[in-house]
Amino acid sequence: MDTAVIIVAAGRGTRAGGALPKQWREIAGKPVARWTLEAFAHLPRLVLVIHPDDRALAEAVAAGLPVTLVDGAEDRAGSVRAGLAALADAPPERVLIHDVARPCVSRASIDAVVAALATHPGAAPALAVTDALWIGENGQVTGTRDRAGLYRAQTPQGFRYDAIAAAHATQTGAAADDVQVARAAGLDVAIVPGEERNLKITGPEDFARAETLLKGDAMDIRLGNGYDVHRFGAGDHVVLCGIKVPHGRGLQGHSDADVGMHAVTDALYGAMAEGDIGRHFPPSDPQWKGAASEIFLRHAVELAGSKGFAISNIDLTLICERPKIGPHAAEMTAEMARITGLASDRISIKATTSERLGFTGREEGIAAIATATLVKP
Repeated sequence: MDTAVIIVAAGRGTRAGGALPKQWREIAGKPVARWTLEAFAHLPRLVLVIHPDDRALAEAVAAGLPVTLVDGAEDRAGSVRAGLAALADAPPERVLIHDVARPCVSRASIDAVVAALATHPGAAPALAVTDALWIGENGQVTGTRDRAGLYRAQTPQGFRYDAIAAAHATQTGAAADDVQVARAAGLDVAIVPGEERNLKITGPEDFARAETLLKGDAMDIRLGNGYDVHRFGAGDHVVLCGIKVPHGRGLQGHSDADVGMHAVTDALYGAMAEGDIGRHFPPSDPQWKGAASEIFLRHAVELAGSKGFAISNIDLTLICERPKIGPHAAEMTAEMARITGLASDRISIKATTSERLGFTGREEGIAAIATATLVKP
């Protein structure tokens, strides 16, 4: 079913303070209206209803998104009607109506409203009132109200397009929201679970709350995995995570064959979608023959930093029968911490055997599996 959204943004928002109406003020690096538009960007049709004086601001905020700008009216109901009229030439089956001042709305909440419209002519998110309700006058409590059956209304409020368009066409007088318009026209409206995060920016203090939520949403968290294998050959030691470990055989490879460091390096590259070591240090290039794997790991760490990422943690498992890793794990951890700049408690180095199965079980080589987490605030 085709779904469109009308975002009402024609108000002046004077209670929020500031030189601009609240929808054009920035939070967490973007205007409020941009956050709200992006929350609905997965829908095919977006209508932004604006004050005529704000068109230049709106055009800048809507850049790159499939948004139709429509001039609103003096009241909310009139602005909604303008949005509905903008869809009339090719009416959608469903329409969501949302307040621009709710930029923290989640995809889950939007999808819940859309899903409810499969069986109801209207649906909207709401939170049950859990606090005691008082009646007050002149700064004193004068009575209480029963909170049973009371809900805090939120948006988006969704409807079958034809039904809500007809309801608005016959609406007279003021209405608190589109649910009231729908109910006045005899439409049933289902309640779907609301979310505390779907707050409405009304006063100055709401900007700080919304910014905290949106900064958390904007955090870029990446996971990468790395896998590497090197076979045994002649030698009297192996290099694992930068540490020389005595052994009756060595590991073969174009560089120093540090299988553990290679797996970690590839995990970091993978988290950045930057391929593997071979892309950055081709084995066909003779300059890397016998090179210390610290060069590769440092490059991955520095590349992550240049992209704005911090390494959150590294988890490495070495798979071999011998040599025994446990006696050297602490030293390996310290060396990896030195190279990456991480605290030791963010680096896990452990080992397992393959129960004498496969090439590692036959002691033909060592395998390593690594996972790395990158975070960009």
